[in-house]
Amino acid sequence: MDTEQSVRKESMEVVDDDGHQRTGTVWTATSHAITAVIGSGVLALPWSVAQLGWTIGPATLVACAYITYYTANLLSDCYRSPDGKRNYTYMHVVRSCLGARDVFVCGIAQYTLLWGSMIGYTITVAMSMMAVERSNCFHHKGPNAKCGASGNLYMIIFGLVEILLSQFPNLEKITVLSVVAAAMSFTYSFIALALCIAKFASHGSIEGTSLGVKIAGDVSASTKVWQSLQALGNIAFAYTYSMLLIEIQDTLKSPPPENKTMKRATRYGIGVTTMFYVSLGCVGYAAFGNTVVGNILTGFYNPFWLVDIANIAVVIHLVGAYQVYGQPIYAKYEEWLANKWPESAFFHNVYAIRSFKFTLCKLVLRTAFVVLTTLIAMMLPFFNAVVGLLGSVAFWPLTVYFPVTMYMTRNKIKRGHNQWFALQALSVAALLVSLLAAIGSIADIAQRLKHATIFKTQL
Repeated sequence: MDTEQSVRKESMEVVDDDGHQRTGTVWTATSHAITAVIGSGVLALPWSVAQLGWTIGPATLVACAYITYYTANLLSDCYRSPDGKRNYTYMHVVRSCLGARDVFVCGIAQYTLLWGSMIGYTITVAMSMMAVERSNCFHHKGPNAKCGASGNLYMIIFGLVEILLSQFPNLEKITVLSVVAAAMSFTYSFIALALCIAKFASHGSIEGTSLGVKIAGDVSASTKVWQSLQALGNIAFAYTYSMLLIEIQDTLKSPPPENKTMKRATRYGIGVTTMFYVSLGCVGYAAFGNTVVGNILTGFYNPFWLVDIANIAVVIHLVGAYQVYGQPIYAKYEEWLANKWPESAFFHNVYAIRSFKFTLCKLVLRTAFVVLTTLIAMMLPFFNAVVGLLGSVAFWPLTVYFPVTMYMTRNKIKRGHNQWFALQALSVAALLVSLLAAIGSIADIAQRLKHATIFKTQL
């Protein structure tokens, strides 16, 4: 989901009715869809399956895939307004179908997800670099050596890099970062799968239980419940896709109608992603059983060079992904502030140091925003809990509620009709899942804070 700008860079040949050129096909859209879905959330899938067990875990992966696919099809039918006008982004579709109030709610959900993802990315980068340091320590000093690492140091370094990158004017200037980020996401995802397959082959027996992690020892009944609910959020987050669907659809040439092409691309993209997710989630669980770690890459030490490549790929990916998610936030609050104080030099005066141009607003506020994001990540360094919370924020409003509501409004499905009942039932069920996942993630964070040291990250 981290190549938002590559979606907009299709080679152009044909001019459409709005003056833009689009040559996207079902295959380009499929590649964008796969890239949009596969992200850092994939690393939590084996842990998520372990919380739910063999009975519920794989079924949840498939169910979330189907819901994502179904609601994506509903959303693709809303790309054009009833008068045939194109909607270029998710927010444009919401405005066209529902109105200003829903745009405000949608904006809160979207920007919460964007900022939360930036916090999660900071935590993930620290864990990946700690894993690199630890695997090299074990390689040189032996498996019984005491190998520690400072997550705070890596978060601070990552934050400094992002402060520098945040000074780019907009996403158009960091397209290369987005393309590299996509390549890195595939690199670490396939390495993680290969390592899990090798681990499983080394002992040949299927680990795990039908209901997942058992209540015993350090795992209390409440911990089991919270982590099971949290796993739902993790899986939902891994399938986050709707936010970028409209932008992908906006690259497609017509004829054929964009919605038909997009539905085919979604079917292929979600199908491939689901096979990969089920494979990694289930093979990872079969390999490690109920002892599987939250971030699957941190569970391997050998071959140390391959583990290092995968973790470094995570870092490179998230350097770019952080900006893809952060730049829209910067642009939104800077636009609002500039309009509120149109005469202020702080927001409008442009300064230049050689070829580098900036405003004081951009220099100060973007730096402060990255610092705040880094501090929150250092205070709450809980990978799975944060991923689960993000999934709960995104799943119901962005993946289900808005696509379902816009589809019903656009097609004038009347209250009491069979399809109306079916779609409302789907929305209510998704709301319940999101609420449970949020409760589980928040409760787990609160529980961990009782026993954790703030500003101390552990693998």
